[in-house]
Amino acid sequence: MNDLLQIPTHMRAAILRKCGNPLSIEDGIEIPKLKSGQVLVKMAYSGICRSQLMEVNGQRGEDKYLPHLLGHEGCGQVVSVAPDVTKISKGNWAILGWIKGEGINAEGAKYNLGGEIINSGAVTTFSTYTIVSENRIVPLPNGLPKDIAVLFGCALPTGAGIVINQIKPLKDTSIAFVGMGGIGLSGLMATKAFECKNIIAVDVSDEKLNLAKEFGATHTINSSNTNVLKEIDNITNGIGVDYSVDAGGSIETIELAFESVKNNGGQCIFASHPQAGKKISIDPFDLISGKNIKGSWGGSCKPDEDIPFLANLYEKGMMPLEKLVTKKYRLDEINIALDDLKNSNVFRPLLLIDETLN
Repeated sequence: MNDLLQIPTHMRAAILRKCGNPLSIEDGIEIPKLKSGQVLVKMAYSGICRSQLMEVNGQRGEDKYLPHLLGHEGCGQVVSVAPDVTKISKGNWAILGWIKGEGINAEGAKYNLGGEIINSGAVTTFSTYTIVSENRIVPLPNGLPKDIAVLFGCALPTGAGIVINQIKPLKDTSIAFVGMGGIGLSGLMATKAFECKNIIAVDVSDEKLNLAKEFGATHTINSSNTNVLKEIDNITNGIGVDYSVDAGGSIETIELAFESVKNNGGQCIFASHPQAGKKISIDPFDLISGKNIKGSWGGSCKPDEDIPFLANLYEKGMMPLEKLVTKKYRLDEINIALDDLKNSNVFRPLLLIDETLN
């Protein structure tokens, strides 16, 4: 039997033991037997997003599950499945993501390390192996590169899903994206499926804004040295944009995105999840003037339908996703990757967990 497909007994993982501290890389973690609806995957790649960064830093509020594993987007090969799993089989390659799809909604696995329980959720990816719920896994579309596939677990379905599933922009309309990280750039790329007149990218990084131009932005605004609302007024002849998407991660960017939309039907959607306890502040008059605002839960994505659709757009060259994967890190370097993400040195950090899988 291929060693790759032998069922392992132990694994290595990055463990969150105390919020505010670096993740602890530990070996010898016992892998439990699969329960109903669970799938065991050998990890090849994992992504890192700001959600994990905030969790590590204790910005999600009280963490009742310490110590626990993290990560919610990745790609790997299936090693074993529970008897009642029908969606995927041993040997298949798969995309792992946090958005619920078809299949059994299984409980999170509990690992053992020297008698200590290490908790996990329905999907975690910062480890050499992982146990995942059937409904958090999608078969890898044919031809999709495995490192690029990681983006299909969170950034792409959220950003593109907001545009494709929720906004569905009409022809000759204007749309602004606030925050040009993985989600914002994914949303911007998705506008290629529509015929928007103005596609406006807002960020504090000229590097990210230049990339946004490559992805189809008609206008870019550096919010560190420009009055964003005044510039948007200039672009839209004082009306404001028809739609805005916030992916900046703060209450300030949500408020900015909301203020940028027009009266009488302007629509703001935010994917940001700011620090626990933070509240946005908006003028009630904007609401009675016809501006709309709502959050997005994963771009209203249906992974089993949307991931193959988005993979097809990538194959057609409509989504140059390889430009988002600017740096790869080993699992041992995960704390460096988190720092680089925090300091906006990378678009989407990628963990190369097992380079023998390709």
